[in-house]
Amino acid sequence: MQLPIEDKTGKALNSKEVVVKSVNRIKSIIFEFWVFIIHLVGYIPSHHLRRFFYGLAGVKIGKGSSLHMGIRFYDPRNISVGNDTIIGEGTVLDGREKLMVGNHVDIASEVMIYNSKHDIENEYFLPVSSPVTIEDYVFIGPRSIILPGVKIGKGAIVAAAAVVTKDVPPFAIVAGVPAKIIGERKLKDLHYKLGRANWFR
Repeated sequence: MQLPIEDKTGKALNSKEVVVKSVNRIKSIIFEFWVFIIHLVGYIPSHHLRRFFYGLAGVKIGKGSSLHMGIRFYDPRNISVGNDTIIGEGTVLDGREKLMVGNHVDIASEVMIYNSKHDIENEYFLPVSSPVTIEDYVFIGPRSIILPGVKIGKGAIVAAAAVVTKDVPPFAIVAGVPAKIIGERKLKDLHYKLGRANWFR
């Protein structure tokens, strides 16, 4: 039986499709509320408590890593963070597709990492997603933006406020909008550790 209900593309829905869409919408609302709670957790001034709740939400966090206050997750379940990695205040971590952050990575404050965007050539403006990978010993400067599908190679440096639209080779230094290679990191044999987490940051 056709009902006088349409989806966002204008297609008429039958009763079974309406039920399926209704159930999916309820699940989506419950999930959105859970993500909102995790957002509030980001303002607890205790590194250890935040790590505990982020783990419950599905974020995989390696030994010695710290996620500072005010981080925003779009979907925590697809995010993994390696060992001895620091993620700064106010960062956006998009887990609508896989987001893999390596070991000894330093992500500064207010960085935005996205792995989903709208297809501007699609008549319904539908989303498309691609995983993002950030390899070991990368530094990403404050207020940088990493776009879907990007892989940042080992030891690379992303300058502050850069917009990274394509892969960054290992040890490259990139800057600008869109980000372009402006140099290369001379030291290739990296062994440093970023140090212990600030408990109340």
